[in-house]
Amino acid sequence: MISVNIIQKNGETKTIQGRAGLSLMEVALAHDVETIRGVCGGSLGCATCHFWVAPEWYEKSFGNDDIDGGEMSEGEHDMLDTADPQHRLSRLSCQIILKEELDGLVVAIPGAKVDWA
Repeated sequence: MISVNIIQKNGETKTIQGRAGLSLMEVALAHDVETIRGVCGGSLGCATCHFWVAPEWYEKSFGNDDIDGGEMSEGEHDMLDTADPQHRLSRLSCQIILKEELDGLVVAIPGAKVDWA
């Protein structure tokens, strides 16, 4: 199981676990994480699964560089334009696929008080 630490708006950290191969959105929904709704079901049709990714995990959150080039897709970028509040470390959790290398991942609910300039 892959552990993900979620900083909530109240500043508390909630740790959830999910199987490798699932999206962070799927796991967050299964654990009733606040504000994560996943209205489009992970099809890049909304931004209701928006998280901020801790700086030390941001680049790792893109997956295998051989597959996706280690960059955000145009579709994800377009959807994040609609997210509020935006942050330079914003990602859609439907696009973050859990893998062993992400064990211990730290993300925050948008609007949480974090010092990630």
